[in-house]
Amino acid sequence: MSCYLNGRFLPLADAKVPALDRGFVFGDGVYELVPVYSRKPFRLDDHLRRLQGSLDGIRLANPHEVSEWHELIVELIDLQDFADQSVYIQVTRGAPAEGQPPRDHALPKGVQPTVFMFAQPLVTASPAQKAAGVCAVSAADNRWLRCDIKATSLLANILLRQQAVDAECAETVMLRDGFLTEGAASNIFVVKDGVLLAPPPSNLMLTGITYDVVLELAAAHGIPHAVRAISEAEVRSADELWMTSSTREVMAIVKLDGVPVGAGVPGPLAQRMDALYQTFKQEVMRA
Repeated sequence: MSCYLNGRFLPLADAKVPALDRGFVFGDGVYELVPVYSRKPFRLDDHLRRLQGSLDGIRLANPHEVSEWHELIVELIDLQDFADQSVYIQVTRGAPAEGQPPRDHALPKGVQPTVFMFAQPLVTASPAQKAAGVCAVSAADNRWLRCDIKATSLLANILLRQQAVDAECAETVMLRDGFLTEGAASNIFVVKDGVLLAPPPSNLMLTGITYDVVLELAAAHGIPHAVRAISEAEVRSADELWMTSSTREVMAIVKLDGVPVGAGVPGPLAQRMDALYQTFKQEVMRA
């Protein structure tokens, strides 16, 4: 399995970074995850725009132009021996230069960022899994206030996601001050009385590329929808609840905190949206 590190393509097992890299010492970096179908990256420009937003959020200059990112990512994809991939991109602030303090909270000057990418096989939910749906738990969203930055420091998300794992569920639905934010590793949609509801983009959530596609498809196919604050009461009384992400795509949550969501099975709108998403994905890949 090949990876990319600071200008070189090399075997993943041979990739090494300095122990004082700020990504390791501080979690001072950002990342992106790009799904690849049949060796074609999905919505790559959207992912690179989000990467730029994350870099801007932590005051780190982008080490590459968009065209350079395209070339590097395509070359990395071509080096793998599997067609459907999940390409991970990470940019950290790098290691302090000689003469600088080895560990200092202040942002260093004149330091080259560390750029790392690798690909692994992309595994999406099977038709059987989508037909069954998944369970989720809820928890208070106790993360920091810049959740719109796709930062590598994911300890809060990990601990929240582990609550779902401990309950043998797929996701943790997070609530802050009585309102829905997102999942620990996904976006969350609510369906009530035939209307698809999505929480609005803000510093309290990371809007996913799949989140954007779902709203685009709803608009294109006349599905009633609204982007607005969603109360905890609306989450718990939803007719349908979904989680969306690049790997889960559109997945129905059929039980929340042990209580059935709606009829306790994937609802008709979830099934319709998943079908629309699969068609859209194939059209994009054929283009």
